[in-house]
Amino acid sequence: MSDLFAAAAAPSDYNASHIEVLEGLEPVRRRPGMYIGGTDERALHHLAAEVLDNAMDEAVAGHASRIEVTLDADGSLTITDNGRGIPVDAHPRFPEKSALEVILTMLHSGGKFSGKAYATAGGLHGVGISVVNALSSSLVVEVARNRELFRQSFSRGAALTGIERLGAVPNRRGTSIRFLPDTEIFGSDARFRPARLYKLARSKAYLFGGVEIRWRCAVPEGDVPETAVFQFPGGLADHLKERVAERELVTPELFAGRADLADDKGNVEWACAWPLYGEGSASFYCNTIPTPDGGTHEIGLRNALLRSLRGYATLTNNKRAADLAGEDIFSGAEILCSLFIRDPQFQSQTKDRLTSPEATRLVENAVKDHFDHWLTASGERGKALLNFVVERMDDRLRRRAELLVKRKTATSKKSLRLPGKLTDCARSEPIGTELFIVEGDSAGGSAKQARDRVTQAILPIRGKILNVASAGAAKVGANSEVADLILALGCGTHAAYDPAALRYERIVIMTDADVDGAHIATLLMTFFFREMPGLVRDGRLYLALPPLYRLAAGGIIAYARDDAHREELLRTVFAGRTKIDVSRFKGLGEMSPAQLRETTMDPAKRTLLRVKLPDGLDARAEVSALVERLMGRNPEHRFAFIQSHATAVDAAAIDA
Repeated sequence: MSDLFAAAAAPSDYNASHIEVLEGLEPVRRRPGMYIGGTDERALHHLAAEVLDNAMDEAVAGHASRIEVTLDADGSLTITDNGRGIPVDAHPRFPEKSALEVILTMLHSGGKFSGKAYATAGGLHGVGISVVNALSSSLVVEVARNRELFRQSFSRGAALTGIERLGAVPNRRGTSIRFLPDTEIFGSDARFRPARLYKLARSKAYLFGGVEIRWRCAVPEGDVPETAVFQFPGGLADHLKERVAERELVTPELFAGRADLADDKGNVEWACAWPLYGEGSASFYCNTIPTPDGGTHEIGLRNALLRSLRGYATLTNNKRAADLAGEDIFSGAEILCSLFIRDPQFQSQTKDRLTSPEATRLVENAVKDHFDHWLTASGERGKALLNFVVERMDDRLRRRAELLVKRKTATSKKSLRLPGKLTDCARSEPIGTELFIVEGDSAGGSAKQARDRVTQAILPIRGKILNVASAGAAKVGANSEVADLILALGCGTHAAYDPAALRYERIVIMTDADVDGAHIATLLMTFFFREMPGLVRDGRLYLALPPLYRLAAGGIIAYARDDAHREELLRTVFAGRTKIDVSRFKGLGEMSPAQLRETTMDPAKRTLLRVKLPDGLDARAEVSALVERLMGRNPEHRFAFIQSHATAVDAAAIDA
């Protein structure tokens, strides 16, 4: 080992011949992560975004009105616009090449540096389309300019042909780029996902009302249509209306608008809504480029909303709003913001975060006056929103106090403030640990004796937990059962939820196998969905399946989950038996510790149901709407649901 180290450390073999100079697009192929953030599926789809962004720049500049996005059966993607078309004449600095070839084969080449060709643009560094070319096994460009069609073909960054003149096209203009990502870079299984491209194309149409985007897919999957046309004259407001759908809002009116920035530096568009319940989301864009990590434009919008609400609180003599913070306004809100600005600065080539310092001031000043007017134009609207965010503030301050609880460690001798009813496990680390939430002290007593003391903790709750969907923040914070549960978990709630602080790997709801038990389980699931959606999304929540019946005959013992399972066991396991002892458990407390462990708590024998949230914002919005309809404050919604499903229940009972 020492000889190897000496050989590796010796400088004698290191000379000028080891110094490499990468030319052309070779750096992109050698280190693609520097340009597109990696070689995974996200990076693959970044190629599509680069080409689509160029087409959008033409539209925003006023030179294109239509963009077509086509995913072909062979996996290639074609993006076409009816803009000016990439120049095809000889480049003055490289007369042996056309401007088209220069743009496609040379880094840092393009028409967006001086601002003469584009006032605002998403492409800034002159590397996007050349990177796409470098990482594609084939790329074909067609340009229609001056009523004539030109074509050039490339592969892995190199030109395969020169500019080909294809003849006159009197009714066509613009650029069409068809490319196939290189499997040498992205792997043999790499392919574009129709759903991801469809969402990308649709979102771009929302960002600029003056463009029509046509979608066509030869291999549609799931809910993705074969063809579609996107055009949204209302811009972000149209998008937000779709996003909130039928969710109940604090104020029925959206806060939406558009304003020019000071000193003619661009413009900003926004749309905000505050749903009464459920998770929210925020999406920020700069020059049609999504910035998932936010940045200075997000700070500007946050400052504008916060300053306006604090000013409105002073105007209405609401002294409780003194501790308002930006997170109280953003938490649970649905927010969209699109900024167009000259020469924006991003954190990296993937443009995940805007860093332009002036964007904060420009956005804040542009939005604040509009929000001031929106709040004061309707007294009821302003007061409703202020009261809502003040409740959020109270909730945040309460959570901050709760987060002082930390998990004990094996070396710590300090006392830990935990619920007195909690019977904790011995293991200090969360890996492999479980918290069983059981109803009542009787069930808790059996569970304590049945558990594995090293990894399984027990928390009994008294009766039916508070329905958090129909209770205000103050009532939730004052409820002792809810407080005990939050303290036991130690991970905080809502925006303060920290998965790293969760004290157990799994949370298991273990209730009786009857109607009351199902109701308690529903209330607990509602609690987790509303207060700790991240815990549910991470797959940490489970339902135990305790048996309802015990069947025994001739030394054979089996357990049935419900009536249907009991009948199935009688027909199969106990077929031919004449004397079968069938006993019904009245609850978990009626089971012996040995029976409870064997049927429900032993990891080797039990069955658990994992509670999960569906993928996608739209699917989660549907879940949120369903929870609100069945568990929320409006009893008419539940009554309507019962009426519409009563006949189905009766029919099921008759069939059973």
